[in-house]
Amino acid sequence: MAASSGSLLHGIAEVLGASEAALRLILSIFIGYPLALFQRYFLFKKQPSHIHLFNTVTGLCIAYFNFGSQLYHSLLCVVLHFLILRLMGRTVTAVLTSFCFQMGYLLLGYYNTATDGYDIKWTMPHCVLTLKLIGLTFDYYDGGKAKTSLTPEQQRYAVQSVPTLIEVCGFAYYYGGFLVGPQFSMEKYQMLVTGQLTDVEGEKPNSVLPAMKRLCLGLCTLTVYTVLGPHLPESYFLTEEYAMQPFWYRCFYMTVWGKVMLYKYVTCWLVTEGVCILSGLGYNGKNEKGEPQWDACANMKVWMFETTPLFTGTIASFNINTNDWVARYVFKRLRFLGNKALSQAAALFFLAVWHGLHSGYLVCFSLEFLIVVVEKQAIELVRDSPLLSMIGSIPVLRPPIYVVQQFIHWLFMGYPLVPFCLFTWDKWLKVYISVYFAGHLFFILLLFALPYLRKVLVQKKDKLQKSH
Repeated sequence: MAASSGSLLHGIAEVLGASEAALRLILSIFIGYPLALFQRYFLFKKQPSHIHLFNTVTGLCIAYFNFGSQLYHSLLCVVLHFLILRLMGRTVTAVLTSFCFQMGYLLLGYYNTATDGYDIKWTMPHCVLTLKLIGLTFDYYDGGKAKTSLTPEQQRYAVQSVPTLIEVCGFAYYYGGFLVGPQFSMEKYQMLVTGQLTDVEGEKPNSVLPAMKRLCLGLCTLTVYTVLGPHLPESYFLTEEYAMQPFWYRCFYMTVWGKVMLYKYVTCWLVTEGVCILSGLGYNGKNEKGEPQWDACANMKVWMFETTPLFTGTIASFNINTNDWVARYVFKRLRFLGNKALSQAAALFFLAVWHGLHSGYLVCFSLEFLIVVVEKQAIELVRDSPLLSMIGSIPVLRPPIYVVQQFIHWLFMGYPLVPFCLFTWDKWLKVYISVYFAGHLFFILLLFALPYLRKVLVQKKDKLQKSH
């Protein structure tokens, strides 16, 4: 039966022009909807142990469907993590042990399974699990400290009770977040299990409609990627045909490719967000108008992603929960360094290593750091310069300025994504040589030029006024 199922999926994948692993992944994401409906209708307000067991069993089945016997990697890490919590307690030793073990296991997995291309293998959901378990240890540690020593954010996520093994397993294998995220805390998961995440107290959440909206949006982005993606392969960057194209065409291809390529991530996150909303995990309280909010598990701000002309805007609208996790457990925990830029660089370095061991990840996130620094300086210059502020405020000039901003934005958004997708130095270096390192030169020149432009465009009295 397993062999016939595999051959059937392989045949369907060939017809669709996808890999069997990709087809299994997308089916596993969509299977979350009937599972969430079952939990919503039959497990709401039931025994927590029953819900933990349901999440554990369904998550393990999804893991086996995708990765077979290799599911033991995640199971081993979850059980050992539970033992770390129980044996080491709420200590710094537990935090450091958890961090080193989980990250070490993930990196060892990357090393042993690495290829020159993107493969869907057990390390893909394991990177999500790694953050989830490390975050649990931090929150468990915070739960043992005095509230006065914690920030309001740390107080919110602190785990007060001692988790059981079945609770840790349910948290780790919850079907709505096991494969591709989103990240969520144990505190949030406990609220889901006890039936607190609902817009009508004591009753099932009215989550079907908001879940279907995210699903439909995910299907739209899936359609865009399915139609355009095959015509924009990253392998084209390495061909002689690409190298022989005019410079403007090479840059244009990189721009369009980068935009379309991101839709595969957008699709996965929107579809899984719908699953989380349907089960109740996406409930985020009510706004000032008393309307229920369902964005607790939102990994995308789609409107912002599509319309912002800023690099920081795209970063803020993309992979939100992972970025929040890094901000909460890496960036803010490095406050003792006393240097915001250093903490930000360390957080981006962590993100690069967390993605994998290929040099392309380091190059991508290094470029992101450079771009963000330059963009912030440029924004401050426009804000502080009377001339530039006046030009930007002229209504008739706003549309063309926006178009130019968007062109620069998406041109240089695709640029750092090249090493992110091509992985190895020989590949991404070949592409960057073909476009004469345009992105590097553009932002490095701006980095050195902006301070001089500021001296010219911002008068001393304006600087003094700003400082006061």
